[in-house]
Amino acid sequence: MPFDGIVTRAVTEELKHKLLPGKITKIYQPTLTEVVFTIRSQGSNHTLLFSIHPTYARFHLTDDSYQNPAEAPMFCMVLRKHLSGAIIEDISQQEMERIVEFSIKTRNEIGDITHKSLVMELMGKHSNVMLIDREKGHIIDSLKHVSMSQNRHRTILPGNEYQLPPLQDKWDPLQIDGEQFVKRIDFNAGKVDQQIVNTLTGFSPFIAKELVKRANLGSTKTYVEKFTELQQQLIENRYEPIIYRGKKEEFHVIPLSAFTGDTEVFTTTNKMLDTFYSGKAERDRVKQQAKDLYRFIKNEKDKNVRKLKKHAQTIKKAEGAEKFQRLGELLTAHIHIVKPGADTVEVTDYYDPNGGTLTIELNPNKTASDNAQSYYKTYQKLKKSKQVIEQEILKTNEEIAYFDQLLQQLDVASTGDIEEIREELREEGYLRKQPKKKKQKTKQTKPVPESYTSSNGTTILVGKNNKQNEYVTMKLARRDDIWLHTKDIPGSHVIIRDSEPSEDTLLEAAQIAAYFSKSQQSSSVPVDYTLIRHVRKPNGAKPGYVTYDNQKTLYVTPNASIIEKLRNSKSSS
Repeated sequence: MPFDGIVTRAVTEELKHKLLPGKITKIYQPTLTEVVFTIRSQGSNHTLLFSIHPTYARFHLTDDSYQNPAEAPMFCMVLRKHLSGAIIEDISQQEMERIVEFSIKTRNEIGDITHKSLVMELMGKHSNVMLIDREKGHIIDSLKHVSMSQNRHRTILPGNEYQLPPLQDKWDPLQIDGEQFVKRIDFNAGKVDQQIVNTLTGFSPFIAKELVKRANLGSTKTYVEKFTELQQQLIENRYEPIIYRGKKEEFHVIPLSAFTGDTEVFTTTNKMLDTFYSGKAERDRVKQQAKDLYRFIKNEKDKNVRKLKKHAQTIKKAEGAEKFQRLGELLTAHIHIVKPGADTVEVTDYYDPNGGTLTIELNPNKTASDNAQSYYKTYQKLKKSKQVIEQEILKTNEEIAYFDQLLQQLDVASTGDIEEIREELREEGYLRKQPKKKKQKTKQTKPVPESYTSSNGTTILVGKNNKQNEYVTMKLARRDDIWLHTKDIPGSHVIIRDSEPSEDTLLEAAQIAAYFSKSQQSSSVPVDYTLIRHVRKPNGAKPGYVTYDNQKTLYVTPNASIIEKLRNSKSSS
């Protein structure tokens, strides 16, 4: 994911046009690696995200909403103290480095104007956001503290002087011409793209390879021409934000000819970044928050899988019950020939059509009658155990299906869905219930299913966990609404708020049902649909489990971009 110096420049230029001058009205810190600002500028509110996530470090405008902790972290409190109501006067990039400074004018406790800087450094796992006192040049605070023991070259702690990261021996591609550029490249040494990365600030391997591809192994003159073209594109801020879909998604603001397959073009770099990172960062947040929950559910499922194997062994053994009944009957019929203390007896096998004989093992310490009764008891025990185990197998399969459903729900859960899944497990007795605080009534909140809008304006509701599934299907939906679910595949309950939806709406709702299912990455996914009045919840069934009839089946291939458009349309409709 090349959030390189060129992408940084594109974001910075867009933010200048969108946010300057801008007033900081709200500051939040939803996680230890993210800070969110609400900025009022040009008559509109804009949400600006800063993230120092080790994999998804970035900054851009976002349409996502974030859940904030009940108690704000210390860095958030410091930002609120110094920047609430402040004005962003300028946004600048350090040459073509991934370092951006927000110059901010504010007032101190006694009302005097002071100047601060919010500095974003994008350096992978070493990324950071720092609040700087510009007049004194020292760090007021930072999202991540770096002590001398962690980095002897550069300490990032409150009160320390702010210093730029050590600069590399590279040239700013906007400050040199084509002739100077080619003089730094040894074309005889090969690996020209790597040399370009080591020569020019802000050039990621993607752009270096793109420049080499455009030059097509031509002469130095060709390299001069192609470098100059790319340089002019950057100077004029002519960007083409594109996400490249494939086995591994990538993005950039310069068209990359090396990539083939599906692409999604955006009008702004900020929108491209928000689309690209939104699901990934959310998935990572959920993964971190639900790590223990996932492990618990997986363990419960595995226990039931092992139990199922033991049940299968018991059933196999029980299938020989009739053998013991036959031995008991044959022994009873031949009691008169059994000698006291014998450990075997040979009898005529009446069940053998050929009239053969059979040797029956005996307990020499028991009478012939007691031995016969022992065989009858074994038969009855195995027969009964088979009936019990068959019921246990049904129950165990239900448990496995239930935990499969929960694992699928965790795969598509947002941070807000996790607690509902935890609460369900508490209610079902799998997790210990939290002790209620004295003199404090627990407020019952309704599940909040996701709402989408089809291309013709019809509302589509989606339950992303069992609480939401039961709520949309059993409470919200009307009898003549359309209900959809992937056929025999764990997934979400989807409701179309219309008894006669258009064909496009039906296909879009089926897309959503397939996307929020275990077959999200599959093609031609079967999706059943029927009227709500044909959907029922059996007595005693697990949460989210229903039966239905009078269904028809559609086959769709989930497409993330279609889901994103339907998601966007819900916020604008």
